[in-house]
Amino acid sequence: MLVVRTVEVSILEPDIPLPQTLLSHPSYLKIFIPEYTQELQLELQGCVANGSLGCPVRLTVGAATLPRNFQKVFMCVSPTGACRLLLPSPPWDRWLQVTAKSLAGPRVLVAFQVVAALTACRPWNLNFQHLPQSSLNESCNASTGLLPPRPADHGDHGLGGSSRRHGGPCCLTSYPVIREDLDVVSVRFWPVDRVWVQVRPTTPSVMRLYMDTGMDSGGSLTVSLRANKTGITNSTLVAVCVNAASPFLGFRTSLNCTTAFFQGSPLTLSAASHKADLIIPYPETDNWYLSLQLVCPESPEECEQASVLVETTLTLVPCLNDCGPYGQCVLLRRHSYLYAGCSCKAGWRGWSCTDNSTAQTVAQQRVAALLLTLSNLMFLAPIAVSVHRSLLVEASVYAYTMFFSTFYHACDQPGEAVLCILGYDTLQYCDFLGSGVSIWVTILCMARLKAAQKHVLFLLGTLIFAMSLQLDRRGAWNMMGPCLFAFVVMVTMWVYRCGHRRHCYPTSWQRWAFYLLPGISMAALGIAIYTSMMTSDNYYYTHSLWHVLLAGSAACLLPPREEHTKPWACSQKLTCHYQICKNHREDLYTVT
Repeated sequence: MLVVRTVEVSILEPDIPLPQTLLSHPSYLKIFIPEYTQELQLELQGCVANGSLGCPVRLTVGAATLPRNFQKVFMCVSPTGACRLLLPSPPWDRWLQVTAKSLAGPRVLVAFQVVAALTACRPWNLNFQHLPQSSLNESCNASTGLLPPRPADHGDHGLGGSSRRHGGPCCLTSYPVIREDLDVVSVRFWPVDRVWVQVRPTTPSVMRLYMDTGMDSGGSLTVSLRANKTGITNSTLVAVCVNAASPFLGFRTSLNCTTAFFQGSPLTLSAASHKADLIIPYPETDNWYLSLQLVCPESPEECEQASVLVETTLTLVPCLNDCGPYGQCVLLRRHSYLYAGCSCKAGWRGWSCTDNSTAQTVAQQRVAALLLTLSNLMFLAPIAVSVHRSLLVEASVYAYTMFFSTFYHACDQPGEAVLCILGYDTLQYCDFLGSGVSIWVTILCMARLKAAQKHVLFLLGTLIFAMSLQLDRRGAWNMMGPCLFAFVVMVTMWVYRCGHRRHCYPTSWQRWAFYLLPGISMAALGIAIYTSMMTSDNYYYTHSLWHVLLAGSAACLLPPREEHTKPWACSQKLTCHYQICKNHREDLYTVT
């Protein structure tokens, strides 16, 4: 990210002309926009280019950031040397950048004066503890003390001179709002002491939503409005705007909800539709404003004494409706930014997994669930081979993998075909652990190590898998790292035996042709499918094939039984109930 810092920036104060001279470099200015500013007017006066009238100046207002609608570009080519730019509802309580650049050429001197005029907006700040309900219908003209004195937090950069209006009607009714943090990216906004907001035709009713914490842009802002049926007639209409940075106040002239730099979201409540809902995914980090005003497009005189009560439900949620039955709400953190979204399943799409245009039917979901669960029965083959060859530790690992993989995929299904015997996270962890340990023990078993060495590596590998999966469950090296180490151990032991015996190991060509080559082929094909061919659309088929190939390769790659051992048999029986059993060239005497 490239950051350019401007050192020489002039401060533009309201109603005070600021002389500027442009030659080859632009001029950088900034002006502070206080709260309750209704409009900003920038005017270029006395503009001359090389001593003659004319104002070839390009004025850029706003921050030089994406998106581009955060800037207003004004080309001043007036021959009289005066230009004006009017910005309704500029962003409140922040500095506004202004850049002036000459269009007359590199060696043409352009001189002018910049004058900024701010029009103040007098708010009616409601105090619910002392203000009776009937006083809301009184005119704002007769009120006193509506705009309490504010401390000069920003020095001389507030509304000054003729720009501040100390008398006259107020331009909005401010409803205090309480922010209640419920959970991560989960916030509820409550109007103080009430749920209903009174909407009148004289001034907009404004509610400020504090969403400038830096942790609120990863969810969805939901606005639900419900008007009282008895208050709305056929000729009245409640116009609603949701804007960031500053509220929309121009309901008398337009209903497009456009402020200086933002295009707001419009809503309407009428007698035919007294409910309205709005969803804004990933709202900008800023203060958001809900503006409501009663309008009468056909007969304005009917709105003079009318008022409507509107119930507001304002929430910030990570996922809409918890993504429904066919989705899962997931959180993603990248570079200290937190985002939430729905991970849809079974072909469902949309912000809340409600688009069924490509969804699977119930029959298709059941077939997919059966494929993913019953394909794990292929692990019965390596279990049987392991038991037959006296590899009981390996058999227990394969049985563990088969059990948890079956029930994990039974719990992972969306819709109706779902069966969870444990928590989803627990089943997923056990499935990943079993898959990794199965590959680990299979490769080490092929190395034909001594029993003590093999069991020590079995235990250490299992502990390493458990630790790595806890750190990052879907990390690629969590599976590849231990498996590559086991592969190096196996190759080292095979090379050692080749050098020690003076011929290839394994020695039998039947072993290579009927066991090793098919097992290696199935393992390579399974890895290729798992890493490069598996997508969300073909997951049910490719992952089921992965189960079959993994279990089949394990059954083929397991080494044969030692020649001196027999499965589940004793070498000699004695008549006095003594038995002599041999295991790994060690004599064990047991009394029965």
